[in-house]
Amino acid sequence: MALDESALSELLVALADRDRGVDLVRELAEWLAQRLIEAEATQRIGAAPYERSDDRVTERNGYRPRVLTTKAGDLELAIPKLRQGSFFPSILEPRRRIDQALYAVVMEAYVSGVSTRSVDALVQSMGAASGISKSEVSRICAGLDERVAAFRNRTLGHTEFPYVYLDAIYVHVRDDALGQVVSRAIVVATGVTAQGGREVLGVDVGDSEAETFWTAFLRSLKARGLSGVRLVISDAHEGLRAAIRKTLQGSTWQRCRVHYVRNLLAPVPKASQEMVAAAFRSIFTLTTPDDVAARWDEVAVMLAERFPKAAALMNGAKFDVLAFTAFPREHWRQIWSNNPLERLNKEIRRRTAVVGIFPNDPAVIRLVGAVLADQHDEWAVARRYFSEASMAKLYTRDTDPAVTAELEPGT
Repeated sequence: MALDESALSELLVALADRDRGVDLVRELAEWLAQRLIEAEATQRIGAAPYERSDDRVTERNGYRPRVLTTKAGDLELAIPKLRQGSFFPSILEPRRRIDQALYAVVMEAYVSGVSTRSVDALVQSMGAASGISKSEVSRICAGLDERVAAFRNRTLGHTEFPYVYLDAIYVHVRDDALGQVVSRAIVVATGVTAQGGREVLGVDVGDSEAETFWTAFLRSLKARGLSGVRLVISDAHEGLRAAIRKTLQGSTWQRCRVHYVRNLLAPVPKASQEMVAAAFRSIFTLTTPDDVAARWDEVAVMLAERFPKAAALMNGAKFDVLAFTAFPREHWRQIWSNNPLERLNKEIRRRTAVVGIFPNDPAVIRLVGAVLADQHDEWAVARRYFSEASMAKLYTRDTDPAVTAELEPGT
């Protein structure tokens, strides 16, 4: 496809005009794309425009406009129409309106919690004057599904996960069958590996935190290879506790101390809540299992006279809230509550708040799954959550009676 002398002269004049530099790139891209389309159409028809040829199989029948968005800007193209049959140029992907570079930008913006209106402004600032519609953003982001599915279904059998964190948050989803917006539970599991690293184990969406849903979720994790669970950290939701007992036999349950203290303060008058909270926090400043257990009993006795309901709560929850004391001291701060997962949930809430109401469950999985996949990748290259030396203590206690006696309270 050679350029004649007149075309070359026009290009030289355009290049000399610095003010047209940006437009020239777009015009060259548009000119080249149009000629490639015409060349392919000629091959498909068997003859060029106005050419007589025995190889002709049909005739042109006008053009239909087509806008192709690229990094050079919007290219206004004309696609030949045929009297018989159809034609679509191979250089254009069917129904594609934006190139791969912009796809990546839109996906990243979507996952980062940028609103559809802001994504539209972003695309326009990159040279796509026509912008991008809300439906187009949704169509592009459907490309995340494959990545998220691979992340959610990956094997977990490459290592053991002695510590597992479980929690749920709620989002609003439109239910077309009911014709209304409903609340849906997003359940998330993260874990600490035997080497001290962190991973996102799984995510799912369901009607509520019912036992059947949690049970199915935990069984799916085990089917993917989850093993070696020593301690499960979560709140005291009854359905979740029942599912843990049913699916993760042999593991200990740690009741989140942050969730628990809220329950503890509920029957205490507001004027006394700070005093009770301070007494409760003092339990966790001690450094040996025996001291922690003894201080727990002291606080319970102290509360019994003025706040008997709070004291009863402490007497009934001692084993569950202090389960962390049977594990290495270096791990206590990270395993006595669900705070590590709560921080991740806070980021999920920030991203989902931009959407407001999701159109369906797959849309929830698409966004939240992408957020979790990104966090998982960040953890993979970050420093270990627990040191190798402290993780060695966790496994040494299985074979060394002296270490076991040191870790367990009441010995």
